[in-house]
Amino acid sequence: MKILILGIGNVLFGDEGVGAHMANMLNQKYEFVSKEHTIDVVDGGTLATRLIPIITEYDHVIIMDCVSVDDAKIGEVYFFDFNKVPDYITWEGSAHEVEMLQTLQMIELMGDLPPTKIVGIVPYVIGENSTFEMTPEVLKGAKLMEKVVIDFVREFDVNIELKKELTVNDVASQTYLLEGF
Repeated sequence: MKILILGIGNVLFGDEGVGAHMANMLNQKYEFVSKEHTIDVVDGGTLATRLIPIITEYDHVIIMDCVSVDDAKIGEVYFFDFNKVPDYITWEGSAHEVEMLQTLQMIELMGDLPPTKIVGIVPYVIGENSTFEMTPEVLKGAKLMEKVVIDFVREFDVNIELKKELTVNDVASQTYLLEGF
């Protein structure tokens, strides 16, 4: 079975880049070992629709991204199935060029969407000024995002080995330099 851990986000807008930063952190921090499963961690940036051929290659997908939630606090983390998005999550208001929600809906319409889970965090949405800095609330929430992703992968009896200690903040200033899609 092929499992995709996909980080989405615009690293130029602070908290909006947390999904991309998380993907790069997980790649550097962990080794995912399984005799029967392949686990890939991908920084999808803001590519959205260009990720369709990649997403459809997998049997299970977990996406790390920002979400909009009515009356939520910055840094709150939500974990849900794409087919059961809670009504209070709008998944709008991000700095992505095309929302990931619409991309997943397109794949679903084609009948090619694998089972997909979302780990979403509420960002501080900035205006026009760009920054690589993330708010303390999102940095704290990123720890919970990491735990949710690791727990999800472990459900498939994947051995997860620590390569080196890192936080999302350790990689945030370097994400734009790393190779991605």
